[in-house]
Amino acid sequence: MGSLGSMNSCNEEELLIQNVSEIYNNLSTLESLKPSKDVNALFTQLVLTCIPPFPIDVTKLSKNPFQTHPSLWGSSYDFPLDHIDTFPYYTNYVKLGRLEYTILSNYITNQIPNHIAFIGSGPMPLTSIVLASNHLKTTTFHNYDIDISANALASKLVCADPDLSKRMLFHDTDIMDVTNVGLNKADKRKVIDHLAKHMAPGSLLMLRSAHGARGFLYPIVEPSDLPGFEVLAVFHPMDEVINSVLVARKIKNGVKQY
Repeated sequence: MGSLGSMNSCNEEELLIQNVSEIYNNLSTLESLKPSKDVNALFTQLVLTCIPPFPIDVTKLSKNPFQTHPSLWGSSYDFPLDHIDTFPYYTNYVKLGRLEYTILSNYITNQIPNHIAFIGSGPMPLTSIVLASNHLKTTTFHNYDIDISANALASKLVCADPDLSKRMLFHDTDIMDVTNVGLNKADKRKVIDHLAKHMAPGSLLMLRSAHGARGFLYPIVEPSDLPGFEVLAVFHPMDEVINSVLVARKIKNGVKQY
C-alpha cells in the first residue's frame, strides 16, 4: 500500500508540473500579457491549478517552469482608478489586503502607522491602493520602484483622487540594484538583508510568500530567510488568496523582544 501511495503521489506531482508547464508555455507565446480573454483564461487556469493543497516543494524541483519564464510573474497595466475593479484579480487584492491588515493590526495596537514603505510597487500599486482606501485611511504610503515609467503610470492612476494623490508618494529608487523585488527569492533575500541593516530597530516588516504548489505563482520565503528579524506570524491561506503572509520585527541590538 505504501509503495502504491508513493507511486500515485509521484504521478500526481508529474501531472501538476506538466499542467503548469503547459500553461506557462501558452502564456509565453502570447504577444502581450495585458488583460484579454485569452490572457485572463490562462492565468485563471494557472491559479486554479495551483490553489489545491498539494505536498510539493517547488524550490527543490530540478525542472521548474517558474524559473524558465520569470517574466510571467507580472506585467504592466494602466487603468483609470474609477475602473480599477475591472482588473481580473482585483478581488484577490481586496481579500489579501484585508488579511494583511488584520494580521498587521495585531502588532500596531498603539497607533496607526503614519508612514508605510512599499518596495517594488510597480505601475499598478493595488496593494497600496487597497490598504490606503479601505484600512489605513490616514497613513502615507511611500511606494519605491526603480522603474521611472512604472512610477509615472502609478502616479497617473491615483492623481485624480484628491485623497490618495496626497497620501500615495512614488520614489524612483534603486534598492540594492534589484529591478523588481518580486522577481525571485535571491533578489528578495538581497533586499531583506539590506532592510535588516537599515530599518529602525523594532519596526515591522510584512512580506508575501507562498506555500506548496502556489510556489509556482509566487516566490517562497521562509522564516530562515529573515536574519536580523524576529518572525512574529506566518499565515498560509487555504482559500483562493494565493499569497502567504509573514510579519517580522527588526531585532533591537541583536536581541529578540518578547
